[in-house]
Amino acid sequence: MKSILLLDTSIATANMGDEIINVSIKKNWGEMFSDNYVVNLPTHTPVFKLWQRVLYKQKMSLYEETDYKFLCGTNALYTNMLRPLPAWNINLFDANFIKQVICLGVGIGENGNRAKLYTKRLYSKVLSRDYKHSVRDEKAKDFLESMGFNAINTGCPTLWGLDAKLCTGIRRKKADNVVFTLTYYLKDEINDKKMIDCLKKNYANVYFWPQCFADLQYLQQLCDLEGIHIIPANLNAYDRILNEEIDYVGNRLHGGIYALQHMCRTVIIGIDYRVREMNETYTLPSIEREEIDEKLDCLINGEWETKPIGIDINKINEWKSQFM
Repeated sequence: MKSILLLDTSIATANMGDEIINVSIKKNWGEMFSDNYVVNLPTHTPVFKLWQRVLYKQKMSLYEETDYKFLCGTNALYTNMLRPLPAWNINLFDANFIKQVICLGVGIGENGNRAKLYTKRLYSKVLSRDYKHSVRDEKAKDFLESMGFNAINTGCPTLWGLDAKLCTGIRRKKADNVVFTLTYYLKDEINDKKMIDCLKKNYANVYFWPQCFADLQYLQQLCDLEGIHIIPANLNAYDRILNEEIDYVGNRLHGGIYALQHMCRTVIIGIDYRVREMNETYTLPSIEREEIDEKLDCLINGEWETKPIGIDINKINEWKSQFM
């Protein structure tokens, strides 16, 4: 039995997408969780302070001396870690507590072209050079390799179960019902409104799932809620609706991938770099937001097959084999 520390991005976050990532890790790496002792530590809140580690040395050893430490997905890496509220809330002064961390489906956020000196020093302190890191796309892989780390593009763990068998089993024709999402911090009122109007025109029942609570506030600003059924902003409620015969259309990436996991016919509306960068290696059923006018109605009413995502199971197994 090994002791495992999961640096958990789903704790103290307002985004249910982080929870989707962590649920997917457990679902797609069951052998890790069934045979080992696993403890979670949040990434969004600061790590323990030096005086706490001195006073409670024995208790702190539970975290410090685990066999493996995994950083779980999302945009945890940045080129500039001198930021007030990073997704991985560490700094050079507290970094001695967390060492030999291994990335698990981690991506890189956009806040600069190259890693700053401070960032390089910080990652040199905390990231492992003994193991290969799992990243979600080529950009994250290139970033880690530029600093001398080994990395494998395994894709995001949310994609790991989306094999050819699952994808070819997804309905080819539209359902009567659809669930959609919005992203409050990347607004495009004109195109987002066009998406909603298109869904209302083509589906008997239209549902909205706020992946972040602020998404609902954006929807309320955007249009009249008449004819739109609001789903509670939690993953259990989303699970229930996805288990019905329903399509997904929306600009939340992980909301869309989670719908694919439930074998729902899915159109992800790409609104930022993540979909584009993942599509360089994988095949997500997606269009750009600027293409809504041109393509969305035809996609909804057309008959088409969800293509296999293109996950390389050999790369995933190569990465996992380090810990067997």
